[in-house]
Amino acid sequence: MSLPRRSLAVVFDLDGTLIDSEALVREAQVAACAKLGYAMSDAQFLSLVGLHREANDIQLRRFFGDDFPLEDFIAATRANIGDRVAPLKPGAIELMDALDEINLPYGVATSSRPPWVERHFTAHGISGRFRAVVTRLDCIDGKPHPEPYLKAAALLGASPQHVLALEDSHPGVTSAHAAGCMAVMIPDLLPADDAMRARTVRIVASLSEVIDLLPRQLA
Repeated sequence: MSLPRRSLAVVFDLDGTLIDSEALVREAQVAACAKLGYAMSDAQFLSLVGLHREANDIQLRRFFGDDFPLEDFIAATRANIGDRVAPLKPGAIELMDALDEINLPYGVATSSRPPWVERHFTAHGISGRFRAVVTRLDCIDGKPHPEPYLKAAALLGASPQHVLALEDSHPGVTSAHAAGCMAVMIPDLLPADDAMRARTVRIVASLSEVIDLLPRQLA
């Protein structure tokens, strides 16, 4: 497999791409809704995947009404997660090792906030591996806006057109594509649809398959 342009940097999404957190968050949010007297459907949860908190807040009030207790929901979700840590996705370490071997810089662009990012970086011993980390608090506009990927590319010293963006969600792919990056989708809870196929250069099953994209495009 080959890419349309040479990659000069790689940017990982976090939730659902680098860490296997979406199922954990779904469990916590569904339980939080139930505690507050609301029923969250799978379709409702999936519509939140990949969005930043403020966008999620808007969606939740569309689903449940303007009086939906957002702060209580957030507190209950955090309590349900507790101190649990989501595992790394299969192939994550192998891909980072492969990038290190060819001296290709890489970073993270996420809709999550710093405490969640730091918890997982620390737990998995990967804090020092990323040359750029862009969280929700670093951006005015979160995904699906291109700002997170534009900022990550700038921090990595690469033009967006030469950045390989790894994403699992529709808002994330849309963000990367709008920034001009080469988006690769690794579907997690959301399958690829025609819109995602139009916005990606590849759709693969795991991070391990991304390794196969590296040697030829760097030759």
